[in-house]
Amino acid sequence: MKVRRVYSTPSVQDAEAAVRAARDAGVEDPDVSLIARGDIELQALPEHKKEAPTDFKHAMLRGAGIGGASGLLAGLVAVAVPPLGLTLAGVALTTLGGAAVGTWASSLVGAALPDPIRRKFEDEIESGRILVVIDADDKTLARAEPALLQTGARHLPFEEPSALS
Repeated sequence: MKVRRVYSTPSVQDAEAAVRAARDAGVEDPDVSLIARGDIELQALPEHKKEAPTDFKHAMLRGAGIGGASGLLAGLVAVAVPPLGLTLAGVALTTLGGAAVGTWASSLVGAALPDPIRRKFEDEIESGRILVVIDADDKTLARAEPALLQTGARHLPFEEPSALS
């Protein structure tokens, strides 16, 4: 399972050096993203490297899980109530329906919320520093971290499982 770690760099050039070091250590290109203040992102960062500014992905996944579990529970309760006459196929449909509604509702809310990294390190971003976000397994991170630190990147206190790993 991949883990997300965040490193802070003082400039775009230092962020580029950190990205090169991560790649050289075995981190794949899609597993590296950058977060910066809006004016820096617009002028200096490549579009494909920018982290999404919202919590959409995380919220969507949480909503699918919670909605699916709620739909499953509702379906099982309906099976237990004989007058409703719900079959196991009906349980599957309520589970899918719950997952769909949960995904839809949570993604709407998540699209309005800033990304958790942006929320946690708002002061760091506003001061002009560029955050390098790495999604990798523990083995790859163990190789990459010393290389990142040698470029001047500073490890920030953030570590969580990657949403889509």
